[in-house]
Parts: sequence; structure tokens; C-alpha cells
Amino acid sequence: MNKDFIKYQAQTSPYPLGMEVSHASGSYIYDTDGNAHLDFVAGVSACTLGHCHPNVVSAIKEQVEKYMHVMVYGEYAQSPATTYTKLLAANLPEPLEVTYLVNSGTEAIEGALKLARRYTGRSEIIAAKSAYHGNTMGSLSLMDFEERKSVFRPLLPDIYHIEFNNEEDLEKITHKTACVILETIQGGAGFILPKNGYLKKVMDRCKEMGALLILDEIQPGFGRTGKLFAFEHFDCIPDILVIGKGMASGLPVGAFTSSIEIMHTLSENPKMGHITTFGGNPVIAASSLATLNMLLNSSLIEDTLKKESLFKKLLKHPKIKEIRGRGLMLALIMDTPETANQLVLQAKEKHLILFWLLFENRAVRISPPLTITKKEIQEGCEIILALLNSL
Repeated sequence: MNKDFIKYQAQTSPYPLGMEVSHASGSYIYDTDGNAHLDFVAGVSACTLGHCHPNVVSAIKEQVEKYMHVMVYGEYAQSPATTYTKLLAANLPEPLEVTYLVNSGTEAIEGALKLARRYTGRSEIIAAKSAYHGNTMGSLSLMDFEERKSVFRPLLPDIYHIEFNNEEDLEKITHKTACVILETIQGGAGFILPKNGYLKKVMDRCKEMGALLILDEIQPGFGRTGKLFAFEHFDCIPDILVIGKGMASGLPVGAFTSSIEIMHTLSENPKMGHITTFGGNPVIAASSLATLNMLLNSSLIEDTLKKESLFKKLLKHPKIKEIRGRGLMLALIMDTPETANQLVLQAKEKHLILFWLLFENRAVRISPPLTITKKEIQEGCEIILALLNSL
């Protein structure tokens, strides 16, 4: 399978990990040799309820037998999407009341940027240094890593950057600014938390200048940090909320949510200001609904903070200099990039799945399913410590 994988499927790097997957269940992925790999990554924070959670599988099967696709987004009323967006609105603070369902996190970012420019009539966009919001042209334009951007230029104009947690930079938000877009917790940069009321100060400055605040919760959303959405930790409500990844427990999805007033501007002058064929797909909406219901009707969200404490209690080692993040969105900051690299690669041989972060080369990602058990956490941490002792 790996030969065909390399030959026929476009690759993103010269050295893919190349596990040949047979099936997955709960906290484990099984390869074609029958080995069970303990998953501390969850498809990069996507498999919120683990692999093939019975509630999700049942919802998908039930919907597949009814219908899978009937009309492009926004034309027909379909129960899974309508029920889901209503439930989402009931669990978000005002004025986050209307959700536009799309196919991926990066498409949701694109839609949010268009919405901010359309609503404000301004073009200037301010993003954070070391941020990651996706890889389509608009999302890529937000990045400040020139080595990743230069070969794809020209990109979107009027993009400016501020340093995350730097309050002095807030003066760069002016009456020319359409929006400020931030990750609630910076992901690729190393799971950096906002400090000293930073997000509230950004929100207040945006209100003062008439700009919109977009928060990217694609990774920390849906219970991963101990709240349904991470912004709830930080006394801040965005004008536009962007979500994805763990929303459908492993199916491709994204969305952006705002007020009726703001969102309405995409439906006129021009009509169909943002359109998508498969956004709001009923099968994916059914999976999203099953995921949200499970989160709202269990202790999984509050348990993430207990599991965070267990990871931090167990993972004490001279080579681990810091553990960043919140809940089950954690990054081990190692003593050197080489230690981080070897830990990920050697863990693979011990059937433990770890992964890197995009920009912080000393970091090792730990973002397991929210359903991971105490025993599984202990098992994985023992492997990590043993490997670090051997490096």
C-alpha cells in the first residue's frame, strides 16, 4: 500500500510517516500488521470522541440511509444542519447566533475574512505573528513566515501583523482595520495562551475602532480546553467565531458564526456572497450534532482539565522544559529540536502516536481524544519517559 500511496497520492513532504491503516477504535489506530497504536494526536485534534464512537457512527448510518446530498448550501431546509446550528446557538453567548457551515477550517477562515470586509467596508486585516489559519490563498496571506509565502505571491494585500500578547501593538488597530484575526490559543507557534486579559483588550480596542474580532477556534474548540470554546476562559466574545477540526469527530467540516446583522451581509449586494456545494452536508451535520450532544451531555469537557493535570503530573523529565497549553491541547517543549524529533519518531516504533507542531521545532504535540482514559494516559506517558531516558 505504501508504494501506491507514494506513487499516486500527492504528498505534502518527502518523508511521510506511512503507517498502513487497517482500522481504528477508541484511542487506538490499528495497522495492517495488527499492531495497536495508542493515539495521542487524534488526527491533529479532529477526533474529539475518539475513533468510530458508537454515537457518531450510529448518527452517520441513520442519515446515510435517508439522504446524503440533495441541494447546494442554503437552498433546502435539512434537519441535521438546522438542528445542529440551533443547538450551537443555544450554547454560545450573544450575539453569536447564526452559523455558516462549510467544508474545512481554512474555508471557514476565508468566509470569515470576506464577511469582515463586506460588513465593515474596509480592507485592512491584522493577524498575529507566528499564527496559522490554514493554507488556502487567503489563509496563507495571514501568515508572517515569508519562506512559506514567497513562492505563492501575490497574495491578499493589506495584511499587517502584531505580536500575540503584546499590548503595545494594539495601537496598530485603527479606523482603517476591517478585522483582527487571532487564534484563541496559538497552535503552530507552540500552544501559546493569551496572558493578562490580552484577548479582552483586543476586543475592546476593536470595538473602539469599529473593527471586527475574529477568533480562530478550529483547534481548541469543542471541549478540548475544558470549556466548549476556549474564548470562554478569557472574558472575551468574538464578533466572528471560526470552528472546525473536532466539530464532527473526524469528518471534514468547518464553520463560522456571527450575529444575524453581520451574517446577513453575505446574502445580498451581491446575493450569494459566499457559496458552497457541500457545506452543511447532512451526513457531516449529523456527525457534528452527535458530537455536540455527547459533549453537552457528559463530563468529557470538564474531565479534560483533570486529564491535563494527570499529564503534567506524570510527564516530569529533565528533557521536558515546559508543558504548554490547556486541557488536552498540550505541547511538550523539549530541550532541543533533535530531542523532539527523535521522540516523535521513536514513539512510532513503540506504537505511540505523537506529532510535531508547525513552527515551534522543540515541541511535541499531545492532543488525544477527549475520551482517552486514565489508564491509556499512564500507558502513553510511561512510553514517553522510557524513550527520553534512552535518548
